[in-house]
Amino acid sequence: MRVKMNSNQILILSVFLGYLLFNIVVSFVYSRRAEKSLHTTSEKKYFIGGRNMNGIVLAMTIMATYTSASSFISGPGAAGLTYGYAQAWIAAIQVPVTFLVLGVLGNKLAIVSRRTGAVTVVGYFKARYKSDALVVITSLGLIVFFIAQMISQFTGGATLIASITGMDHVTSLLIFGTVVILYTAIGGFSAVVITDTIQGIVMCIGTFLFIFFVLRSGGGLAAIDAGLQTNLPEVYDDIFSKYTPGGLLSYWVLVGFGTLGLPQTAVRAMGFKDTKSMHRAMWIGVLTCSFVIVGMHLAGTWAGALVDTDNLPTSDYFIPYIVQKIMPPGIAAVFLAAPMAAVMSTADSLLILATAAIVKDLWKNYVVGDDPVKNEKYDKNVKLVSTILTMLLGVVVMVLTINPPDIIFMLNMFAFGGLECTFFWPLVGGLFWKKGTKQAAVCSSVGAIATYIFATYFIKIAGINAVVWGLMVGAVLYFGIGFVTGRKGLDPDILDKCF
Repeated sequence: MRVKMNSNQILILSVFLGYLLFNIVVSFVYSRRAEKSLHTTSEKKYFIGGRNMNGIVLAMTIMATYTSASSFISGPGAAGLTYGYAQAWIAAIQVPVTFLVLGVLGNKLAIVSRRTGAVTVVGYFKARYKSDALVVITSLGLIVFFIAQMISQFTGGATLIASITGMDHVTSLLIFGTVVILYTAIGGFSAVVITDTIQGIVMCIGTFLFIFFVLRSGGGLAAIDAGLQTNLPEVYDDIFSKYTPGGLLSYWVLVGFGTLGLPQTAVRAMGFKDTKSMHRAMWIGVLTCSFVIVGMHLAGTWAGALVDTDNLPTSDYFIPYIVQKIMPPGIAAVFLAAPMAAVMSTADSLLILATAAIVKDLWKNYVVGDDPVKNEKYDKNVKLVSTILTMLLGVVVMVLTINPPDIIFMLNMFAFGGLECTFFWPLVGGLFWKKGTKQAAVCSSVGAIATYIFATYFIKIAGINAVVWGLMVGAVLYFGIGFVTGRKGLDPDILDKCF
């Protein structure tokens, strides 16, 4: 379908496409350079970047992977249209995620993954529990929930392009998906982390621009407050008038301490260069997360005072709509690169890890195995196979995104909860509790996932999200079964490598 765009839209689209092309070029050049400089196997180069991330890169890749379409589009949009300052308050729960992940998992997971040669969280499970059942269950859980989360990210990217150009959803999806798939497939983990670093910087710039122009257009906080009293009179309502105590508890679990169970952030703790890099990343990550997440949600709330938004189909269109109203076209293009960066940085991380689950955790373990001839072929062809598979997975996600969900936030949060239930207790418990056995890990993962899915549809108590029930059941199973089956102690090889 031919779309007639005005000069402003053409300018924004040109800058936008230039930014997307820039990501492809940088990722290609950086990954080629890393390929030559890193003296390790092709597998470790492609899936973990040779464990060579410094503090800034580590902080930015965790922040950029964690922040997504929800952080830049859905969350601030909901704040400006419905929830007011309450949305900004609960968004602040996400601020310490980098500090939490690296502080709890960082040193221990880095040391153990080096001892065992693991390049994925599932690879760590194989070494820690020596359970084929756990490897298969967690790999399949990762792939399914990652696809669900990628659908939400691809939807966010397509929605953003469509909202600023007037192009139809499928064309916008094709542009976004092609760029993400290309640089992820060609460059692997090294391309993902360098583009994440660029995108983290772009997100900070975009947040500053949004805050500045919202305040400028609104005439300062006093004038904005008057506008909010008209457009969003309940803007100052306390959190408990917007969310139930159970809902608040759920949110704290889901995007707070529960993020320790997200494999896409945990794997970053396996890839940094040294302890100094980790400590530096913890503080840089907290500062950048604070600015981006709190800043966007506060400015999203203030933006609710500026325009009549009754005709918007969903809150996902609010931020792009506001930006085009209050920013000059060239600056609007720079800002809109920020939510695109948030979406891309999450999508590429999910895509590379889904590939790793299939190639490394399933194919290598159960097709290649210990056969020396097959291992030689695997080492020779792992990058080519991974590149092709990444492209195929990306195409599958694009096809599934042709008819997208109405609210990106909902699908993203469902996938978050599923991943946490699958991975949380086998990962956290396995690192710090010697009685955690393979029986405990398998039962905990299966029981938590089953409870989560059941509770999503059938348990509606006090607004508590299904992830709370899933993690509670998972904890009971992990520690209960571990206490019973772990009396004889762990395999000496596991104790030596993992403790």
